[in-house]
Amino acid sequence: MEGIKEAIAFITDLAVKAEKPETIEINGRTYCTKSLKRYDEADKAEPIRATTLTSLVDYIKESREELRDRMIIQVVSATKVLLYSGLLPERDRETLFEVNALLPRFEYGREYDQESFLVSMQACFAPSDEREDVAKVASNIVSTQEATFSDDGISQQVVMKTGVTKKENAIIPNPVRLIPYRTFLEVEQPESEFVFRITEGRGGVPFFKLVAADGGRWEAVAVDNVKSYLVEALADIPNREQITIIA
Repeated sequence: MEGIKEAIAFITDLAVKAEKPETIEINGRTYCTKSLKRYDEADKAEPIRATTLTSLVDYIKESREELRDRMIIQVVSATKVLLYSGLLPERDRETLFEVNALLPRFEYGREYDQESFLVSMQACFAPSDEREDVAKVASNIVSTQEATFSDDGISQQVVMKTGVTKKENAIIPNPVRLIPYRTFLEVEQPESEFVFRITEGRGGVPFFKLVAADGGRWEAVAVDNVKSYLVEALADIPNREQITIIA
């Protein structure tokens, strides 16, 4: 029994030593075996989260007492903007506000059935002549099935043809220039080129898809549009020079 107690005490001592942080000198630099956190520093505030650029502008204008001497607005992407404090004494920054755009979702390259595609065209793309052209073509595509039957009294023969056809003559546009909702709704949405494809599914059912064809250039335009909006919206606030806007 005494031996078991000693073994348990030995193992416990090892566990305590393993938990205790130690410093190691390597090539003149000091390293710690544990990740340490200062308990004497005030906890940073959780960022306020919103979905519109207007909410960020309102926060900056109405909550000046919460801002620091230096602030940075970073347009991270076409759908995300962050408001940071300047460097704190610990050479760290505090995120005060985070904006993530709330947008309708359309999957480029995915095949949609006719109804889903037509609904998405209305919900996910800004009005334009080419949007109406694409919707017109998609709404006039039908699934056809033609059968020919013959009987000579000895044998019977049935020939069936299925496929996708247009109700009326119409040129399928390609590429098409459309304006998807892909960035904050307060700014102008970038126009892009897309390849419009119609395919035939099981039973001749038509499917539709749009494939992005601009190499992602739209996002650079969108980011610049967001930055321009913020620069203009904050132009008249007191001490404007305290806030740096980067993209």
